[in-house]
Amino acid sequence: MPEILKKNIVFPFQAHYSVSHQPTFQEEEVWVLFHGYGQLAEFFIRKFQNFDSPNRLFVAPEGTNYAYLNGFEGRVGANWMTSHDREISIENNHRFLDLLLESLLSGYQKNPRINILGFSQGAATATRWTSRWSGSVDRLFLCSGGFAHDLVLEESRTQFAQTEITLIFGEKDRMITSESIEKQKDLTSKLKKKPEIWTFEGGHELDEGMLQRIFDSNK
Repeated sequence: MPEILKKNIVFPFQAHYSVSHQPTFQEEEVWVLFHGYGQLAEFFIRKFQNFDSPNRLFVAPEGTNYAYLNGFEGRVGANWMTSHDREISIENNHRFLDLLLESLLSGYQKNPRINILGFSQGAATATRWTSRWSGSVDRLFLCSGGFAHDLVLEESRTQFAQTEITLIFGEKDRMITSESIEKQKDLTSKLKKKPEIWTFEGGHELDEGMLQRIFDSNK
């Protein structure tokens, strides 16, 4: 019986993203928002509408893997990857995000400040991508999630050297354990970073009070 061979082919692909307003390219800061597992960018970005302004642009890329959230019909959610062909998904994410930021930032005569916010699965995706991105990140907020555990430490240490980092956890978040928090502390220590750690009373969610605190601290 002949051997079955699995092969890959690279082809042009459309991916979605949402913005808080039509860019004027006069904004002083750009926020790249990474949604969590099973969410869609167009709904995730709505949580930030109250913080949109002429000087601040929100950009929410959307994971390119989709599935029904319940059964075989109804609501659909996106994710950044699963265990199936994980490495290919990571490379696809990197190409998508590189092109998105290159296209967006090419419109600015003066580079805006770049801030990154990742929620849940989006936190790992955000850190994995930014650790190897050619640009620099001013502030990094990881909400209900943390740094990817497969970062290349030497590259990441250089990339995040000037980045302010904040980890945000809900005290009732069943997906965040004391062990996982200790792992994040150990990883950030290896990156030679000492992030701020903020907590709130809720669970696995993007807390409105924390969002207010984030943007109050950014003034």
